[in-house]
Amino acid sequence: MLYERDGAIGIVSLNRPDVLNAYNMAMRDALYETLCAVRDDPEVRVVLLRGNGSAFCTGGDVREFGSAPSAVGARDARWHRDVWGLLLSLQKPSIAAVHGYAVGGGFEIALLCDLCITSTDARFCLPEASMAMIPGVAGTQTAPRSLGVGRALDLVLTCRWLTAGEAMAFGVVSQVVDRARLHSEAIDLARRLCKLPPQLVARAKQAVNGGLDLSLADGLALERRLNYLIQNGASGEHV
Repeated sequence: MLYERDGAIGIVSLNRPDVLNAYNMAMRDALYETLCAVRDDPEVRVVLLRGNGSAFCTGGDVREFGSAPSAVGARDARWHRDVWGLLLSLQKPSIAAVHGYAVGGGFEIALLCDLCITSTDARFCLPEASMAMIPGVAGTQTAPRSLGVGRALDLVLTCRWLTAGEAMAFGVVSQVVDRARLHSEAIDLARRLCKLPPQLVARAKQAVNGGLDLSLADGLALERRLNYLIQNGASGEHV
């Protein structure tokens, strides 16, 4: 895992290029610590997640599957280092810059980010069903929210691949660019977001994400309360 700052942008690079950035326990722990640092650093306004080498991320390293001393211990470690919940709960906007393969957990990481920009060579897939599993990095929850139930079930059950263009048409991706321009375009997007007041960004995320499980009436009430807090400069979390 590599971490660097570009002004107010925290750039997190998955760095196991020899295995197409498949994440093992060490990478998961490093990502958790890095995201905690991003969350707690008031000078970081946007986090950009990318992959080194020829792929964004090919999910969990299958060589570690079933290698934990006990299922209870493995489950306990995941609960105490909830990387994916931490990424989803960041008040700062997150951008996934995806190139090459985004497979399994790699695809799901992109879905957990607020925005996704991808290169033309990107390919997305949720292959877990072919290994007698279901997606385990929040994919069964984020995919239907991003793509709709029918498309999400299609991808989960058929394990078929999406091109970058299809991912954009499905609403997973907001922008497709040439590979050579991916990093610079992602940085430009991050810089535009950095210009927004942090509290406004946090409230906007809270309104959009918090309203997903509410009725329209309750969602509109949440929106009004958050607008009131923004206009009056309130910083309390209870709305």
